[in-house]
Amino acid sequence: MGGAPMTEVATDQLQVWVDQDLCTGDGLCVQYAPEVFEFDVDGLAYVKGPDGELRLDPGARVDVPEHLRLEVIDSAKECPGECIHVVRGSDGVEVAGPDAED
Repeated sequence: MGGAPMTEVATDQLQVWVDQDLCTGDGLCVQYAPEVFEFDVDGLAYVKGPDGELRLDPGARVDVPEHLRLEVIDSAKECPGECIHVVRGSDGVEVAGPDAED
């Protein structure tokens, strides 16, 4: 029945994670939101927490800073590998990325 109203997405805490198995190393995410995404030595993108440390565990999620919501959502939509997943923190529903409902 369609996605959540944009007001829900705008007020709910969002989390993001990267599926490294699908990452192409293109780097759009790092360009869009370098505070959230960074390459590791393997040439793949990972999320990083507010402490700046990469979260290397598969499926590791970090909260999306409020001021970077649009950049993170855009990176998920534009990612050629379709490996970035942006989910609502409250219920885990994907709002941007390959599993999001349009």
